[in-house]
Amino acid sequence: MQFIQAIIDGILLGGVYGVIATGLSLVFGVLGIVNFAQAEFLMVGMYAAFFAWRLLGLDPMLGAFFSLLVGFGLGYLAQRYLVSRVMKAPASSQIFLTVGLMIVIENAALLVFGSDYQSVQTPYQTASITLGPLFVSAPYALAFGMSLLVSAALWWFLTHTWMGRSIRATAQNSMAATLMGVATKHTYAVAFGIGTGLTAFGGGVILPYLTVSPTIGQSFAVLMFTVVVLGGLGSVVGALVGGIVVGVIQSVSGLLFPIQLQNLVLFVVFIAVLAFRPQGLISSGFKKR
Repeated sequence: MQFIQAIIDGILLGGVYGVIATGLSLVFGVLGIVNFAQAEFLMVGMYAAFFAWRLLGLDPMLGAFFSLLVGFGLGYLAQRYLVSRVMKAPASSQIFLTVGLMIVIENAALLVFGSDYQSVQTPYQTASITLGPLFVSAPYALAFGMSLLVSAALWWFLTHTWMGRSIRATAQNSMAATLMGVATKHTYAVAFGIGTGLTAFGGGVILPYLTVSPTIGQSFAVLMFTVVVLGGLGSVVGALVGGIVVGVIQSVSGLLFPIQLQNLVLFVVFIAVLAFRPQGLISSGFKKR
């Protein structure tokens, strides 16, 4: 029964990992840039949800939508005025820019918010749902449900709206998309903004069971890259699958091995996947031609 409990806990945790990492995968799939500042937008989203709770009384699950808007706005501006300038530059220039952006965001947060840890209080913070002998943490279940909701919304947006189809067309062939009347510069900025907004949204939904500080992004940076590489760099569906795989591995390995070996097991699986299936579990959904 403990094993089943660990699987359930891993799926709930992994679903949130997937949404957090989906933004990073979307940015790479459309723009072809690895955004090393992506985890800092998680921190921005957590602070946005925190202040929405503190000043407006919004529950973090609702405040997460405010986080999404803040993350989208900052990401749109960052791409339009910074990232767009290195789109055709060597990969080293793209890396230096996004790493520099990461440092700027983190230090700006330290300057504005200080180094103290902040947390919220909700009625369901310590509640759990009983399913016979199994227990489901209420905040984890809510975060998982919200992650599924925004993932479904992203799928609908990419497949049923003009902008979504424009993003997919631009990712596949930007020249052809331009000839068909797509404003590719605007589309790139929107895609980047959606990517950062999704990560910020993930930051909002995890706020009930985590504390926020300006350095919280460092705790998730390596994990996010692990998820997207396992799932398939550039694949939105792959990021969700990779997130669930990572969550289950962490949860089950924590049950079978000492907690110090939890990440060791994860990275053994990570290396094995890279060795035998370097393209990840699911190939990119944005095939460039």
